[in-house]
Amino acid sequence: MGSSWPATSRAGIDPYEVQVVEQGTGWPVPLVELRTTHQMRWVTDNAGRVALDAPELMHREVWLEIRSPGYGLPADGFGMRGVRVRPVPGGRTRIEVQRSSIARRLGRLTGAGLLAESQKLGLYGDSRESGVWGCDSVQIAAHRGRLYWIWGDTTLGHYPLGIFHATAAVTSLDPIPRAEPPVRIEFQMVTNAEGRPRAVAEMPGEGPTWLSGLVSLPDRQGRARLVSAYAKIKPPLEVYRWGLCVWNEERLRFEPLKVIWTKTDSDPRPPPVPEGHAVPWEDPEGRHWILFGNPFPFLRCPASFEAWQDPAQWERLEPPEHLLSAEGAPVQPHSGSIAWHPWRRRWVAVFMERFGKPSAFGEVWYAEAQSPLGPWGRAVKVLSHDNYTFYNPRIHAETLRSDSPVLLFEGTYSREFANRPEPTPRYDYNQVLYRLDLDDPRLAPAQSP
Repeated sequence: MGSSWPATSRAGIDPYEVQVVEQGTGWPVPLVELRTTHQMRWVTDNAGRVALDAPELMHREVWLEIRSPGYGLPADGFGMRGVRVRPVPGGRTRIEVQRSSIARRLGRLTGAGLLAESQKLGLYGDSRESGVWGCDSVQIAAHRGRLYWIWGDTTLGHYPLGIFHATAAVTSLDPIPRAEPPVRIEFQMVTNAEGRPRAVAEMPGEGPTWLSGLVSLPDRQGRARLVSAYAKIKPPLEVYRWGLCVWNEERLRFEPLKVIWTKTDSDPRPPPVPEGHAVPWEDPEGRHWILFGNPFPFLRCPASFEAWQDPAQWERLEPPEHLLSAEGAPVQPHSGSIAWHPWRRRWVAVFMERFGKPSAFGEVWYAEAQSPLGPWGRAVKVLSHDNYTFYNPRIHAETLRSDSPVLLFEGTYSREFANRPEPTPRYDYNQVLYRLDLDDPRLAPAQSP
């Protein structure tokens, strides 16, 4: 019986390039899965590319199913969504997909192989690896002329157990000069003597350390102090201690300042602590505060190092239990952040919904208010996932401009808390960046007076 399969050489096969772009703009689309009928799968990198390199695909017609949150193709008569291609070694094709979400995906910020598929094709040879393969949600603060980025539990390549006491990096104050794909941020990671990322928040007590409420505050001498609340965790995900810590500029690590609460039978619930996302605010009387919320403010303190460490100066706030959608249905916030947008001249919020649909923890909403304390207007869904999680969305307040309607936010893309989805290679448990254009007419219900 004869064979029509193409012969391969010892040199291997030159990959076939597929680039996926957004219809209308031509922007590359990261996080698009291409799957064959025999269940091989590739996922586009930050430049929207994959390198098809399976020998059995070459010189024959191949169906590629297209899957991507917020992007896709119309279904054919059988309900299939995809395209036919005919790969040849060294060839290329371009697939246009339609964007259904209001938020536009710009790319992955953390993890390995941000541009790996393009590198297989001979592009972006200067792209450097951070050594981080996956990491939990980010805290960001401007401090002494640079941005400090702090992540939670971090996965490395050399062993399944990674870093569980926070990792850190610094960048310039303007790390994303163009809000267009492909995105690449030059992180300067805090590393050990071997050049590997290392922990920066090893606090006393068993279990992981999580940092929250990162902020830079002036002390009485006018020195900027980088500070954070910290939580100690025991299985399954229980906080048993809250404390405060301060960044040591010489040792490049956080050091404990004081313990605020430890769980006991007589004191089982923690008091409000300055955690979540820290936002500066000047009230109508000209007083300067730091608001702490996740997403909406639940605590405030005067904007000084001394007030931050003094619980007697913390004031409780009452965040809304829910917002209303444009259709009037209740939307219960779970996590997120707020910021002042100078173009809108409004406070804006991006948050994940608790027990949303179709994804229990993957539906993301946008809302506005005249004051960070509310009341908050109607909410509009800007991003949805089928069976995946996208939690702790964080607005990049440092990128907001008075002459631009652009708003950038990132969040943790993870299979955790979903119904056993197939993990997305490279993207799972990493931070993905999105863009909202606040002049999009679909946001109008959130922007009414």
